[in-house]
Amino acid sequence: MRKKSRQLFAPWVDALARIFGVLVVGGLVYAVVLILTATAPETQATGYQPEQPVPYSHALHVGELGLDCRYCHTGVETGAKATLPSTEICMNCHSSIKADSELLAPVRESFETGMPIEWVRVHDLPDFAYFDHSAHVMRGIGCVSCHGRIDQMGPEGVTQVEPLNMGWCLDCHRAPEEHLRPIDTVTLMDWLPEDDQVSTGLRLIEEYQIKTSTDCSTCHR
Repeated sequence: MRKKSRQLFAPWVDALARIFGVLVVGGLVYAVVLILTATAPETQATGYQPEQPVPYSHALHVGELGLDCRYCHTGVETGAKATLPSTEICMNCHSSIKADSELLAPVRESFETGMPIEWVRVHDLPDFAYFDHSAHVMRGIGCVSCHGRIDQMGPEGVTQVEPLNMGWCLDCHRAPEEHLRPIDTVTLMDWLPEDDQVSTGLRLIEEYQIKTSTDCSTCHR
């Protein structure tokens, strides 16, 4: 007759050890996912320029025609996301302008079927980093500070010009005067300060009562 083995630890200790093991393994998997996400080209690589389903030219619409960023990116002043333009916004013009263009076939199909155009996000922050467009735009951070001269980017697509990593964000939060401008000029790509940038920025910090934070919880919530 086999002798029953003696249990060394109480049952609750064994259960606790299993739970701890699951947490450790889960934590390691989560850390790996974070590392892979943080180093993905879409997150940090300057020069990233994905192909889009429609060859939209900011150089034409913004640079030549003078279209304001907020006409298409309707949420930039009111919410965390700038929002991509709906097909209805595109068709406000293209129902009559170049209405038969072959390049705009995906736009017409989207309008007819109700299925959104599958634009490829260029400036794609990792999920563990929180960024609020309205908090920056409505304090005087111009579009060009993060997106570069978007008004000069043609039908080949939008290019990421800044790394968008934590160090880059912290540099701005530590010295916001280097980027601040009057709120009514945030979408003007070629805006230049009347005085030097730092003097203008320091004045706007006082005027807009700007208090930047470098606390971890500001972006990692």
